[in-house]
Amino acid sequence: MNISLKSKKALVGGSSKGLGNAVAYQLANSGASVTLVSSNEKRLIKTVDDLRDKTGLNHDYLVVDYNNFEEYQKIIKEYLDTNSIDILINNTQGPKGGDVMNVSIEDYQKSFDLLFKSVVFTTMIALENMKKKKWGRIINMASMSVKEPLSYLALSNSIRSAVTTWGKTLSNDLGGYNITVNNILTGYFNTERINELNSDKAKKLNIGVNEVYNAMKELVPLKRIGDPKEFSYLVTFLASENAAYINGANIPIDGGLIKSL
Repeated sequence: MNISLKSKKALVGGSSKGLGNAVAYQLANSGASVTLVSSNEKRLIKTVDDLRDKTGLNHDYLVVDYNNFEEYQKIIKEYLDTNSIDILINNTQGPKGGDVMNVSIEDYQKSFDLLFKSVVFTTMIALENMKKKKWGRIINMASMSVKEPLSYLALSNSIRSAVTTWGKTLSNDLGGYNITVNNILTGYFNTERINELNSDKAKKLNIGVNEVYNAMKELVPLKRIGDPKEFSYLVTFLASENAAYINGANIPIDGGLIKSL
């Protein structure tokens, strides 16, 4: 199968590292012009320069602070008022870890702004031009925890579930415009985020980080942690014309970790 995103423009959240970065590379390698979004300007500049060298296409970046919603609004609105995009990858940094008994009401509000409000705000502005073109792809990067909550990620479990329900609802309204909306339920991947969470878990349990990783791998039927490139292949397919009839889906990519049907 040949996946071509030639002439398509993509906006990829949280793309200076991790899964978002892998997605940005794969979209660009498939012909899309990519605008990366992150708070780390140094990494963004390095990535954009590398993408330009590798693809010969024009790519761009936006520096945003996902924890400052007011500032985020201004930057995203200014960009989308003058730039039309075809592919929107909604992805932000994750909220802090912690079980239900150890997070506050304020933590929930911050997580709501970070994970939910930013997604809805960006999507609703991006939709204006997608509807005019009668073509668009909206992909929400969520987590397997919306199906099987992880006890140490109470904030993420709660708010990401809201994002996926919202995405499913939105998909019902946009089908007539040839715009698809899909949610990806992410499992365990080799990223800085999972390294941080596993390091915290190791400290709390007073065990080595390798023990945490080995226990994690044992939970996955494939007995390994995913490579971000594997994740990027799924996103790129969903962003293409090849996936035109996939809409309103919650798609797990977890090595078989989710036990439910």
